Amino acid sequence: MKSALSVLLVEDDPNVRLGCEQAMLLAGMRVIAVGSAEEAQRHLVPEFPGIVVTDMRLPGMDGMGLLRWVREQDADLPVIIITGHGDITLAVEAMRAGAYDFMQKPFSTADLVEVVRRALEKRELVLEVESLRRRLDYRDDLEARLIGRSPQMQTVRRLILDVAGAAVDVLIHGETGTGKEMVARCLHDLSCPGQENYVALNCGGMAETLLDSELFGHEPGAFTGAQKRRIGKIEYARGGTLFLDEVETMLMPMQIKLLRVLQERVIERLGSNQLLPVACRVVAASKSDLKQLSDQGRFRSDLYYRLNVVRIDLPPLRERREDIPALYDAFLLQAAKRYNRPPPEIKSEHLRRLMAHDWPGNIRELRNAADCHALGLAREPASPAGGALSLPEAVDNYERLLIASEYERQGGNIARTAEALKVARTTLHDKLKKYGFL
Repeated sequence: MKSALSVLLVEDDPNVRLGCEQAMLLAGMRVIAVGSAEEAQRHLVPEFPGIVVTDMRLPGMDGMGLLRWVREQDADLPVIIITGHGDITLAVEAMRAGAYDFMQKPFSTADLVEVVRRALEKRELVLEVESLRRRLDYRDDLEARLIGRSPQMQTVRRLILDVAGAAVDVLIHGETGTGKEMVARCLHDLSCPGQENYVALNCGGMAETLLDSELFGHEPGAFTGAQKRRIGKIEYARGGTLFLDEVETMLMPMQIKLLRVLQERVIERLGSNQLLPVACRVVAASKSDLKQLSDQGRFRSDLYYRLNVVRIDLPPLRERREDIPALYDAFLLQAAKRYNRPPPEIKSEHLRRLMAHDWPGNIRELRNAADCHALGLAREPASPAGGALSLPEAVDNYERLLIASEYERQGGNIARTAEALKVARTTLHDKLKKYGFL
C-alpha cells in the first residue's frame, strides 16, 4: 500500500519499534518512529496527515495520556493502542476513551499492517471530507464550486481563469444539468470584484414581444400596457454579466437584434431613438450544437461566430465518472446541512452503482439523488437505457478512477504514480494519454 499519509509510531523499546517500523515500511507505508509521547506531540500538528500507533506503557506520559491528548486536539485522528499481555482492562479503557483499535502483544506483523491499513483509509476519507468542507466555505474557490479532478473539469477551470479578466463574450455548451449557469456565475464572480449585476434570462419559451422588452426595455407608451419606463436586462447588466440560457431557442428576428447588439455594442429601448452603450459581458449557454444548427439554417451563423469567441464545453457526467464520488460527497454534505441531518454513510456498493449509472440529468440528477439519500429516501439509480455497463466499460471506469486519484495524490508526477500503482512508467504514460490526462 502506497499512501500519502504517515504512521506515527510511538514505542520506547528499540527492538519492538524497529520491527513494527520495518513491517509497515515493507507494506509501503510512511512511518515516523519516536520513543516517547512527548516527542510524538511535536509531530502532531493540526489535521495531522496520518494516524498514531502507540504503546500503552511509555516513559513520562503513557499511551492513555497521549490518547486523551490526541482526542482533545483532533477527535477524528485514529489512535491504535498496543498493550502488553494481560492488559485487557487497559485495552477496554482505551476503546472507551476513543481509541480506534488495540493490538495485544505478542501480535503478528500481518495483523498490525491490516489494522493500520484500515485506520489510514478512514483517516484519508476524513481529511478529504474536511478539505471539501473548507473548499465549500470559500465561494470564490473554483475547485469548490466546479468539483472534479477529471481532465475535462481541469480544462474548464483553466479556461475560466484565463478569460475571467478579459472583456470577451463566452459560449457555454453542455447537456441539460451539466452546470452551465454555475460556470457563468464563476466567470462573473471572478471578473467583477465589486457589486456589478449578474442578470440571467432564459430564452426558451418566451414570446418574441416579451423577449424584446426583457432584453432592451421600453419607454412609456411603446406598446399597449407599457405605462412606465422599464430598464431592460442588457442595460441593467451594465458593468456586469448578462447570461442568456437556452440561446438556441431564440427566434430568428431576435437573433438579428442580438447580433447588432454584439457588433455595435449599443441598444435602443422600445419606443426610443436614444442609443445606449452596452457595457456588459454576454455569456450564452446552449444544450445544442450551435454550429450544427447554423449549418442547418436554424441559427444565424454570424451570431454563432460572434458568441463563439471563447467556447467552454461542459462534459456530461457519464464522460467523467471519476468525479462522481467527490460530487456526491459534496452534495450529500450540503443536503445534510440544509435538512439538519447527519451526513449518511455511503456504502461501496451504492457508490459503484452511482458510477455505473448514465445520469441523463447529469449534475442536477446526481444532486437530487444526494438530497434523497440525506433524507433517508435513497434509491438505487435505475439501470441505464442500454442495460448495465459491459465488463470492459466497467474495468475502464475503475482503472480511470484509480489512476486519476493516485496521479493527483502524487502531484502529477508520473514516476511516483507508476511506483505507487506498481506499473511500468511506459504503461502508465499510455494509460494517462488514453484517459486524457496528458
